[in-house]
Formats: sequence, C-alpha cells, structure tokens
Amino acid sequence: MSDWKMERREKRMSQWDTIKKVCRYIKHYMFLAVLSLLCAFVSVVTTLYLPLLTGDAVDVMIDRGRVNFADLKDILLQMGIMIAVTGISGWLMNVINNRITFLVVRDIRKDAFHKIQKLPIKYLDAHPVGDVVSRMIADVDQFADGLLMGFTQAFTGVLTILLTLAFMFRKNVWITLVVVFVTPLSLFVAAFIAKKTHSMFQKQSETRGQQTDLIDEMVGSQQVVQAYGYEDKALKRFDDINERLEKYSLRATFFSSLTNPCTRFVNNLVYAGVGITGALFAIQGRLSVGDLSCFLSYANQYTKPFNELSSVITELQNALACAGRVFELIEEEEEVDAEGASFARGSLCDSDGAGFGEGEVPSKGEASCKMRRLEDIQGSVRIQDVDFSYVAEKPLIQGLNLQVRPGQRVAIVGPTGCGKTTIINLLMRFYDVNRGAIYIDGTDIRKVSRENLRSQYGMVLQETWLKDGTILENILFGREDATREDAIQAAKLSHAHSFIKRMPDGYDTVVQENGENLSAGQRQLLCIARVFLCRPSILILDEATSSIDTRTEMKIQSAFQKLMEGRTSFIVAHRLSTIQNADVILVMKDGQIIEQGDHQELLANGGFYRELYMSQFVSE
Repeated sequence: MSDWKMERREKRMSQWDTIKKVCRYIKHYMFLAVLSLLCAFVSVVTTLYLPLLTGDAVDVMIDRGRVNFADLKDILLQMGIMIAVTGISGWLMNVINNRITFLVVRDIRKDAFHKIQKLPIKYLDAHPVGDVVSRMIADVDQFADGLLMGFTQAFTGVLTILLTLAFMFRKNVWITLVVVFVTPLSLFVAAFIAKKTHSMFQKQSETRGQQTDLIDEMVGSQQVVQAYGYEDKALKRFDDINERLEKYSLRATFFSSLTNPCTRFVNNLVYAGVGITGALFAIQGRLSVGDLSCFLSYANQYTKPFNELSSVITELQNALACAGRVFELIEEEEEVDAEGASFARGSLCDSDGAGFGEGEVPSKGEASCKMRRLEDIQGSVRIQDVDFSYVAEKPLIQGLNLQVRPGQRVAIVGPTGCGKTTIINLLMRFYDVNRGAIYIDGTDIRKVSRENLRSQYGMVLQETWLKDGTILENILFGREDATREDAIQAAKLSHAHSFIKRMPDGYDTVVQENGENLSAGQRQLLCIARVFLCRPSILILDEATSSIDTRTEMKIQSAFQKLMEGRTSFIVAHRLSTIQNADVILVMKDGQIIEQGDHQELLANGGFYRELYMSQFVSE
C-alpha cells in the first residue's frame, strides 16, 4: 500500500476514533439525546405533512367560483396546528441540543484540567503553555460549535431526507426514482470536499495553538522584550505564524465554501427533474395539480438538508480536528505511583515485599507493589547509584551516591547546569530516576504515593507562584486546616507581617494575577511564610532568598536556622555566603559530586569550592 493511501487510511481511522470518544461523552446524556431525536422526528413529520395539506388545499380550489370553502377551512386549521407543533418541537430540540453540547464540553474541559493535574512535569516542560491553553479553550470552543451544529442539523437533515423519500414514494414511485437517481452525485461532491477540508482545519488548529503560545510568551515577558529591543523579531515571528494561519484558514475556507454551491447545483438538478417529470404526469392526467405542487415542495424539502449537511460536514471536520487535539491531551500518560508503575529499571519490591534486581522486569501480577506511607519520619536520605538524564542522548547524573543523616543541613553548590535543581526534582519525584534508587528513612520513594511523599517536604523556589485570592488564602495554601492566627504567626516568622500590615486591607488584600501588585521580594516572603506554616519534616530551599534585600535576608536566614533545627534541609544556593553554616556542602560539576565537607574544610582543600568562593569574595 502506498504512503499516500496509508496516510488517508490513518486519517479516517483517527476521525472515527475521535467520533467514538465523543460518543462516549454523549452516552452519559442518552435520555436527552433520545428526547432530542424524538423532537426532531416530530418536527420533520409535521414539516413534511404541510406540503400534503397544501396540495389538498390546491385541489379543493378547482376553478373560479368552484372553491370548497368548508374543506379549505378544515385544511387551513390543520396547517395551523402543524405549524405550531413544528415550531414548539423545533424550539425544544434546540434547547436540548444546547444542553447536551455544553454538558459534553463541560465534561471534556473538566477531564482535560484534571489530566493536567496528573501529568508528569516532563510533559509540561516539553509542551508550550500556550499550546496547552489553546487546546483547552480555543479548540474546545471550536468543537462545541461543530457539535452543536451537528446535533441541530444532522438529526433533522437525515430524518428529513429519509421521511421525504417515504412520503414521495407513497405519492408517486417514478418521480421519486428520479430524485433517488440524482442524489448520489450530491453525496459524492460533499464527501470529496470534506476530505480536502479536514487536513486544512487540522493545520489551522495546530497553528492557532502556536500563535496563542507566542502571544502568551510575549505578553508575559514584555518588559524583557522591550529591554532587549526584541520587538521587531517578535513581530517577525508573529507575522510568520500569522501568515501560515492565514494560508491554512483561507484554504480550509475555500474548500469548505465550495460545498454549498456545488450541492446547490446538484439540488437544482433534482428540482428541475421533479418539475419536468411531474408536469408530464400532470399533462397525462396521472397527477393532480395539487400533487404536483406537493412534489415540488418535497423536492425543496429533500434538497435543503443536503445544503445544511454539507455545512455541517465542514464544521464537523473542524470540530473533529480540534477534538482530536483535546483528546490527545486527555489521553496522555499520567504520573504513576507504586501500583502499576514501570519497574523496568532500578530496584523495587514485588507483592511480597521482595526486591527485584537491577534491570529485572517483574510480571504483570508482580508489578503491584504494596503502597507505603511516610509518617513521622526522621529525615534520613540516601541516594544510591542514581543515573538520570532529561534526554536519553545527553547523560546528566551518573552513579550519584549520597548519605544524609536526620537533621543535617546539606547545601548544594556548583556552576549553572551541573545538576543542583535536578537533585531536588528527583527528591520530589517531579522526575523518576533512570537507574538506582532514593530512600527516605530506608523506604524507596517510588513505593510511596507522590502526594504522601511531597507532604513531607516544604519547598521554597526561586520562582514564586501565588494564586488568585487574598494574602491570607495564599499563606494558608501551605496548610488549609490552619487558623488565621497560625498564618499571622508564620508571616511574623518569615518577616512578611510588617509589609502585609501596610497593605490596604492587610491580610485580606486581594492578590492580583500571580501577585502583580506585590514586589518580587514580597511574593517570595509569602512563599516562605507558607513553609513556616506547614513545618515540614524535610526542607528544600532553592535560591529561596534570591529576590530579598540583604538586611531582610539576614533576618530570614536567622528564622530559617530556627526552622531547620532538627529537620533535614537541602539548600541550593549561588551566593555562598548563605550556606557557610551548613553541616555538609556538596560541590557539583557535570552531574557529579566532586567535593564534600563543611565550609572550612573545603576552603582548606583549595579545590573547586575555593575557586567558586574566591570568585565571589575576591574584592573583599
């Protein structure tokens, strides 16, 4: 089979897979779907009954002065009832279809957002934020429009075609056969154009995601953009993406806009065929004038859904392309804890608690390790023979070994890219080791749920994050069962209390998006207050005071000393003055610990640490 045919086959399979996934969501609202079909059926039947009544009305008006007004009155009354029933059932169908559509969209968005909470950090690191946001918002909106049109017009369109044929067969078989003979031409034209539009809509959706990502990146970093004079390059990047989006959008629109005129041409052929054939039958006396008008009305009724369905198909192509991108996100592999985890490498327990040797792969039945919980831990940490790399082709950490006793303060220093933050990522299980193991109090952290493991840590990062809400709510984010008094005490310990009291509403001041109404130092103090509030068993400080002035930093360091008493602490620092009191300083280079000891020992050794230290304090 040629590559082109294979590609077409894969696209068809992909579309069918997407349709099946959409149907699984609709299945939850089967009662509403059946009710919508019932309303569509009533609406179509009453609409198609009207031409019969119109034909009867024409036949009772035989000639001038020969009008049967009694029969005409009854027919007009029936027509009024049919029109009212058609309107009510159509309105009900639209209300139900809107409800189904937005319930399905709600469920898809909820599943997508829940999936983001469970995705491994490596996925979010590898995918632009703007693209993920575009999938959840723009793509879902496009899908909703297509699904709503599909519900509203597809049901009624298909029913109209089938029931119109049934009514026409009942009246005259030969005229109906003319209609049936010409119909496949309309279907062929619509199918041909639909194939062309899907790939264009898919590229349009992907390019729209790239554009959203660029806008998000540029708007969020506008100060840096302007500071480095990047405006022209940013405009060029935007123009490039915008031109591609224009090209794909125009092509998609061009092909989709062909559908209506092409199907209209075919439909006019149907109407002309019915008119000519019906006129011949009427001349021969085999068809009344009323029946001929009825057939012409049916010809219009029959061809109208083809025009609507051609538009629906175009919209559905776009909707399916967008839905496919959303389902890709929803079906991404989640973070896996001990049960059902991959045991391809490393050393983990089987169901009986025994260990698997390095490189051994347990059977499916053996791969369900008994989940353990860490409670009241002492804080001993052991890193044993750990290998890790973000990209398989670029090794980073190889054969790392480290033993940390409970309550020790461990500082990690070294040049940028040496693996300092990577160790923190491995301790927190943002990433899992490729080989070896990390133990806390003798328990492999892969045998513990990530939620339980991370509850043992208190972490302050260089990059601050605050949620929408008040200052108090942001501090309580560290421990939601804490009281207002607990939060105030934590703020005092972190030296955030003084600036909070100067805010317009104190602790009830609303924090703007990501803390835009606070300085970088104030945001970091609030993040530190969270850690003071939750009082974890193990502390992780990754450049925790990088945005704080020297005077406040000295106070924070004093507070941290109290917090670290009796707690195992990992401190990542570039400013070596902040880690001189650490029990152990690990000096890293190229993913390896090349020196280890306290501050005075490392200075006396005259190695790489001394070079780093002297490069910072040589002027002093």
